[in-house]
Amino acid sequence: MISELHRRHRATEFRKFLVTIDKTVPAELDVHLACDNLAIHKTPIVNEWLARPPRFHVHFTPSGSSWLNQVERWFRYLTDQLTRHGVHKSVAALEKDVTTWIECWNENPRPFVWRKSAEEMLDSLAR
Repeated sequence: MISELHRRHRATEFRKFLVTIDKTVPAELDVHLACDNLAIHKTPIVNEWLARPPRFHVHFTPSGSSWLNQVERWFRYLTDQLTRHGVHKSVAALEKDVTTWIECWNENPRPFVWRKSAEEMLDSLAR
């Protein structure tokens, strides 16, 4: 999990996060980003940056997409494990706890696995 905490959620912060990803992921690997359709992911500052390193491939997912649901599930897990019952006396304390939790997660990452087959998902959508 590559993470950063920003108090604002603008294109500038997203571009900074892209730089962090670029520095963290080995240069010989391609990077595939699964993004929702939030406007900041499509701004000129982001598009110009993404045009430079050709190893970045952006995939915009539709609302309700299972890729995005997996990401949201991870954040729900973080919420259930850390923030729901935690006491944080300041934003800085919360940020420190989240950063520590992610570091622990990265020591023993656990993928989320789809329990339904592709056929079961398609049948569900058809209904």
